[in-house]
Amino acid sequence: MAPTHVLRCCQRGLAWIPVIFIALVVCWSYYAYVVELCIFVYLIFFHLSFVMFVWSYWKTIFTKPANPSKEFCLPKAEKERYEKEERPESQQEILWRAASSLPLYTRTGAGAIRYCDRCQVIKPDRCHHCSACDMCVLKMDHHCPWVNNCVGFSNYKFFILFLAYSLVYCLFIAATVLQYFIKFWTNELTDTPAKFHVLFLFFVAAMFCISILSLFSYHLWLVGKNRSTIEAFRAPVFRTGSDKNGFSLGFRKNIAQVFGDQKKYWLLPVFTSQGDGLTFPTRLVNTDVEQATVTLQSEPSKSAADITVSPLSESQNRLLSNEQHANNVGDHLANNTLKSAESETITISMESES
Repeated sequence: MAPTHVLRCCQRGLAWIPVIFIALVVCWSYYAYVVELCIFVYLIFFHLSFVMFVWSYWKTIFTKPANPSKEFCLPKAEKERYEKEERPESQQEILWRAASSLPLYTRTGAGAIRYCDRCQVIKPDRCHHCSACDMCVLKMDHHCPWVNNCVGFSNYKFFILFLAYSLVYCLFIAATVLQYFIKFWTNELTDTPAKFHVLFLFFVAAMFCISILSLFSYHLWLVGKNRSTIEAFRAPVFRTGSDKNGFSLGFRKNIAQVFGDQKKYWLLPVFTSQGDGLTFPTRLVNTDVEQATVTLQSEPSKSAADITVSPLSESQNRLLSNEQHANNVGDHLANNTLKSAESETITISMESES
């Protein structure tokens, strides 16, 4: 046991190396710009971008990832039964009964309940297990070594702002140091220790600009689509099948889910994301423009794999647009066919969420 404990401690210590590296680079950049270069006219904006960058970076690092609540844990009796069962079918029956009162809409690729044997919890929608953090993280995006933390529901907004302000910080340094960098190469800069700081400031700032710009652009695209990095590579599976846009509610509502309703807080690294991280609004209507018939599919006979779950809360349903609620679904689904003016029909798959 002792060697394993020591190994884990070493791994946790080594995980801080990227963070320490970034911290040292930032401290050096502050010294080089403020003390050595000391361009007084630029210092106000420099300090503003520096404070916002450090603030958002701090929040991204030290905000603890959100975990599933106790209601997603198996009751003690069910947990003992699950551990004793050897047949996967019997284990799934136990999970389906436990999940009958939970707001779950996603499944495994095989259509089963998503369960983490490591954490011993039923995974909420968009929740995944992080092997680096050794825990299940709500709306997990990815584990970032540069912040030594898992980016998920609790700190995703901070991570986006960290990328934004680090990009602004690097761009500002590169732009203001460029004129001195040109003088360095034309031998117009006086021979002082500051000339070497000018040289490295520009190169480091430009290098980070290129790498951060691509990452920041990618995550802005993910926010607009309401996807996580995991969902971008592997589409979530619903009871109607996989749907990469299953959580997309439209561009504005997608942004509001991450940054909140009040725009005055969008640029501040304070938590304003909507929801609780356990449940998320979904697109209840899935359209397939390539199909030629419109069909409302009725729910099959009740089985362990078809136990209904709780609907979305009222606070989450308000995110859905009026167009998405145009077709009301009753307690039981009926088969209706809608014909277009050209006698063509489109198939819409809709399932009861009651």
